[in-house]
Order: sequence, then C-alpha cells, then structure tokens
Amino acid sequence: MSRVIMNRNGMKLCGRTVIRTVATAVLISAILPLKSGRAQEPTVGVVLNDERAYDGFTLFAPLAHSNTYLIDNEGRLINSWESVFAPALSVYLLEDGSLLRAGDPGGNDTFTAGGDGGLVERFDWDGNLTWQFRYSNERHRLHHDIEPLPNGNVLMIAWELKTATEVHVAGGDTTLLSEGELWPDHIIEVQPTGPTDGEIVWEWHLWDHLIQDFDSTKANFGVVEDHPELVDINFLNNGRADWNHTNAVNYHPKLEQIVLSTPTLNEIWIIDHSTTTEEAAGHTGGNSGKGGDLLYRWGNPRVYRLGTRADQKLFFQHDAQWIEPDVPGAGNILIFNNGGDRPEGSFSTVDEIVTPIEKNGSYTRSPDLPFGPMEPFWSYRAENPSDFFSRVISGAQRLPNGNTLICSGVTGTFFEVTQEKEIVWRYINPATRNGIVAQGDTIPVVDGSHTNPVFRCTRYGRDFPGFVDKDLTPGLHIEDLATFVEHSEPVPEKFALFQNYPNPFNPATTIRYDLNQDVFVTLKIYNLRGQEIRTLVEADLQPGTQSVIWDGRDRHGHPVASGIYLYRIQAGDFHQVKKMSLLR
Repeated sequence: MSRVIMNRNGMKLCGRTVIRTVATAVLISAILPLKSGRAQEPTVGVVLNDERAYDGFTLFAPLAHSNTYLIDNEGRLINSWESVFAPALSVYLLEDGSLLRAGDPGGNDTFTAGGDGGLVERFDWDGNLTWQFRYSNERHRLHHDIEPLPNGNVLMIAWELKTATEVHVAGGDTTLLSEGELWPDHIIEVQPTGPTDGEIVWEWHLWDHLIQDFDSTKANFGVVEDHPELVDINFLNNGRADWNHTNAVNYHPKLEQIVLSTPTLNEIWIIDHSTTTEEAAGHTGGNSGKGGDLLYRWGNPRVYRLGTRADQKLFFQHDAQWIEPDVPGAGNILIFNNGGDRPEGSFSTVDEIVTPIEKNGSYTRSPDLPFGPMEPFWSYRAENPSDFFSRVISGAQRLPNGNTLICSGVTGTFFEVTQEKEIVWRYINPATRNGIVAQGDTIPVVDGSHTNPVFRCTRYGRDFPGFVDKDLTPGLHIEDLATFVEHSEPVPEKFALFQNYPNPFNPATTIRYDLNQDVFVTLKIYNLRGQEIRTLVEADLQPGTQSVIWDGRDRHGHPVASGIYLYRIQAGDFHQVKKMSLLR
C-alpha cells in the first residue's frame, strides 16, 4: 500500500501548500504516474457522484489526523488546514472563511473519555492560527462539539467534576458510582477576547436541574415523573463517571434555544438560551419563563418514568440539529440514531422529528404522557438495515435541495440520499491512522475496526459567504497525495533526535526527529529532577521526518516555569535525551 509520511497528528503536506502544488504534482505524475485509478472501480474517495447530488464543498476532519479537508463533489481538495492537535471532535466553516475546530491538547489525565478535548482553535482561510481557547484542568474539560453563534461567540460542551460527597449532597445514591465520582456536563458560551483568551459570558449546568426520589432529606427530593423538566440524578449510565456524554450542541437563533444530544441517556434535550447565567441556574426567567430547566426532551421516556423499554426511540444518538431555514423540513430536528442495542437488532437510521412546539416557543405534552412525537416524520435506513450501522460518532445534514448528507463515522463513509432514499453521492475517507490510502487500495481494518473514522461532515453550498473572494480552484484528490508525498520525501537512513527550535523559546518550540522504520515512539518532557512533565508522543509511527510542538505546558494544561527541561525519545532500541531552555 502507498502511504503518506506523517507526523503523529497527520499528513505533513497540508494547508494551501496542497492546492498550490497541483502543477508540480501533475508534472511529477507524468514521470511517476499517480495510482489514481480513475478508470477502475474506485476504492476510496468519491465512488458515486450523481447529478442529483447537491453541488457544494464538504468539510471533514479525519480523527486520525490533525488536518481538516474541504473537498468538492469530485473529491478534489479545495483547501486544507493543519493543527498541532488532533480533532476533538467537530469542525465548522465561518462566514469569513475561517475554520473553527475543537482540538485535544493532551496532558490532562485527570479525566479521559470518548471525545475528550480541551481547546478550541480558529484558523483563517490561509491556515494561520488566529485564536485559541483552552478549558482543561483538574475540574473541567471540553469535549465533542462546539457551536459558533451569530454574535461571534462559541458554545462549548464540557465536563465538570462532582465528588462522591457532592453527589450525596445532591441526593445521589453513591453506591451506584462505579468510579467514585461523576462528571456531568455543562455548556459555556465563550467570547474571544484575545489571541489566546476568552471570557465565559453565559453558562448552563445540568447540576442545577436535578431531581431524585432516593433521599427525602434533600431539597431536590420529588416525584420524578411529575417533573420532566428535571433530570433524575440516579438514572445513571451504569455508574460511569461520564454520565451524560453530551456529543452535540446546536443553536436556533430565532427561538434562542439550544438542543443537546445526551446519548448515554438516549435523549435529546432543549434548553433556553435567552436566560442570564443566574436565570439558567434556576427555574424561572428567560423567554420560556423556566430558567434553565429542560423545555423538551425526546428519545427515552424511561429516564423520567413515563415510558418503558418499548417506548425508547433513540439508541446512543449523535448530531441532533435543527434543519436550517429555507431548507425542506426547516425547523424540524434531524438526528443520527446510531442504533446499537435496538430490540430488533443493531442498525443505524437518520430520523427527522417534528417537535410539538407552539408559536411562543413552548412545547406541549399531554398529562401523564411523554413528549411526542410517537414516530419520526421521515427516516432513512438501508434496504438491508444491517448494511448501515455506525455504533458511535456520525452525523447527518439536510441540504437545500431536500437531500440528506450522512456521515457513517465508524467507516469514514459519507453519502447523500434523496427524499426517496436513493443514494446519489458516496465518498470514502482515504485518510487513515496509518497514512493516506491510494486509489485502488482498500481501507485497513484492524481488530474489526476501520482505520479511517470521521466524527461528522458538513456540506457548504457554493453561495456560502465564506467562499466570497476565495480561491476555489480544485487541487488533487486526497488519495493521490499518498503516492505524491511518498516520492517527495525519502525515508531517513537512521534514527535521529534534533535540537528543538527555537531554543531558548517562549511560548512554544518544535522538536524534530527522524525514523527509518515503522516503530512505536514515545517522546516525553522531564524537569531536571527527572520528573515527567508531559508526554508529547506515544504512538506507532511510520518512517519519515516527524515533528511535534511543545507549548510549555504540563499534562494538566498549566504553563510550566522558566528553566531547563529535558526531552527524551524512545523508538524501539533507540533512545536519546536533549536539553532545552524555556524563558518566560
């Protein structure tokens, strides 16, 4: 298999460099033909492109890379951006052409779970980092999804630590805690205030909206089924600390409401964003008059004691979002229903629901019955249901022509279906954790898992404001870069660790090293007492010249003091230590 030479975070050829090397690549391919295989049955990239597909550009970030790609309907690169950090997990284009992405800076071992991150970055169209915000420490950590707001602020999902004592005070049954603590979710709205700063201007905490019938001595004791606006603290996710695992946040500007996807409870929730932070912590205020209480919930009425297993509609769902205005189904909610553990078997669907919303933005419910609807308004499943199944990640988007773009995340496959459920476009992400797969080769499957997963993808029409005055000239297909990069970067003759640059440094420095074979690599930072400060690399890597950036922070995300530090590489039998100097 032809593979790209990567650093630990992804491909080395990236950003506008990819687009501007097209002419050179074409010349090289005349001498060394690219394994593009356009005449053969495609194995990666675009495998179907019907004229009924919505014309636009698709944005996605392979989970194994730090690159984000924008491609046209033929799979050709329009732009790409590279970060130092792996995605965590969503990416968005903004109306000025900037890229907003969630990333994982690593270094926070206090709490880890699926989708963990810790920072948000913004890059301009040309790949320059213009803003970075961190929220990762001993008590908080960003994860999964973010949502850009019309005012330039960003909504972010984060965990927050609650000790067993705090759980007890909130009426929780601490014997149910399998990990001795709980990390429920909260939402923060961040206003960028500088290149690396932001102010939290609004927040909502699930912890302020709990009910329980376990401990009558606590203030939130009550009848669970009489209060669907609150969440039962003792309806736990098998006692795991990652209680809610909220994996999607979406904003409706006209309603001033937020929809959240909480897959471990198999529910979506809607809350009021018109509140102040103080009102969001209570039960009154805002347009709804209900403060931060749940306005609506759907998917699993067992959680609030108004249903049984037979009434469950969602199964570890992802990407709950309102359908955009002026798009067929506008105002309805689209959900990727992953479908693990369905009673009738495991398979995925994309479900569109019509909520029981009134003109004033409130949601109706009959007494003693769960929130409707009883069934989705529209749903897509494969003709043979088991042919379409992604147990985790994934997403869906309603397009202006009425089609629906679907990301089957586990297999890194994107496809577009009509309202009549006919597939008119299909794409297989060629960027795997082992490099970029060339056309004609297949995606490696390791221990039963595909190596090219993608959290979700988004299609932007050609009239999207962010494309005004931008160079939209198509470049190579991503899969073509496998051969191109392989021929452009020779394999080093031996292992080597180089002096960091710059040195001394503040605030960050780059560490470069050579690998001459496939090998498991660790690269760690130590202080002069030999205490480990940070692990920068811990992965199986391919041959090539690699690099990693250290931002002068420890494993908890805290800036370290000025001084001399050691960095040590271990690659198979090769190991070496060098010194570097940080000047604050």
